[in-house]
Amino acid sequence: MPGRATKYTLPGWVQKSFLRQTPSKVLNLNLFRNSQYVVFSLDLYRNKLYPTPIMKGTHQEKETQRNHRRFFLVNGLTYLAGTLFGLNFFSMAEASEKRIWPLAQPRGQGMSFSAQAPRIALIIDDIGYSVARAQAFLSLKMPMTFSILPQLRHSKDLAEEITGKGREVMLHQPMEPFSNESHPGPGAVYISYGNRKIEETIAENLSQIPQATGVNNHMGSKFTSCSTKVVPALKIIKKKDLFFVDSLTSRHSQAYKMARRLNMRTAPRNVFLDHVPDIRAVRRQLVHLKQHALKHGAAIGIGHPHLSTLTALRKFKQELDETAPWVELVSISDLL
Repeated sequence: MPGRATKYTLPGWVQKSFLRQTPSKVLNLNLFRNSQYVVFSLDLYRNKLYPTPIMKGTHQEKETQRNHRRFFLVNGLTYLAGTLFGLNFFSMAEASEKRIWPLAQPRGQGMSFSAQAPRIALIIDDIGYSVARAQAFLSLKMPMTFSILPQLRHSKDLAEEITGKGREVMLHQPMEPFSNESHPGPGAVYISYGNRKIEETIAENLSQIPQATGVNNHMGSKFTSCSTKVVPALKIIKKKDLFFVDSLTSRHSQAYKMARRLNMRTAPRNVFLDHVPDIRAVRRQLVHLKQHALKHGAAIGIGHPHLSTLTALRKFKQELDETAPWVELVSISDLL
């Protein structure tokens, strides 16, 4: 189709099949016609095919483009086979997926914001010690999820106040760390516990915060590295129909992998915002978080109720509104 900007409408059953398997994606596919490889952009939300321009350049450049198109064709057909016939092996194949977003287009002009936008979920841990700090983060009026420690003086009251103001809360479940000098706090689980005690402890903690939509671990470098102990903890979370976020306090953590095996709603943390609680360090981490979201489509950042984090987040929100309004801040359950 050289030189033509024709749009091709897909049959409804093909469109529905793609949308079931690949929401919020714009795919590059290759169609074979008259022995010529032609690359099309398939926009699933507009149900249109857009041919790319004719190949240009030197003979070597054209040959490179032809090789790329052959590669796209194989991947595209493999992905299509999995999508249409429900074959898991094929549907997991990469089909040169590519997000298309108007990076220079201001908010409100033409395209509505949808799941195609890069999304960032912020989690603020260690809520329950200070009412004033929690209220300060609430005053930011930006989507974020508050992870509340159990069995603290203000845990229940803060859970009610935070959800009353339209924000999401999680249980910040204390778990055993490797360091004997660090105490995870009340309501913790240890690898010395039997499976029943692990389940009863987490169930008791959840009963104190009934508003919780999910759970993430507080400390837990030792506990999450033990798959035989983390599984009963995950099972009680799944039984309550909650999601689990692996805070990844250890590179040996098995929690995310085990949660996947249990078919839970789950995700790992991508960036710790304030491991160094200095405002400049936090701002650098927020830049990393944004870059991860732009590259992968989504990112999860975990911070703590420090004043440096509060100040950095306020500035981060202002910068997003001014320079990157297409990046969406969402709650963690929206992301999952």
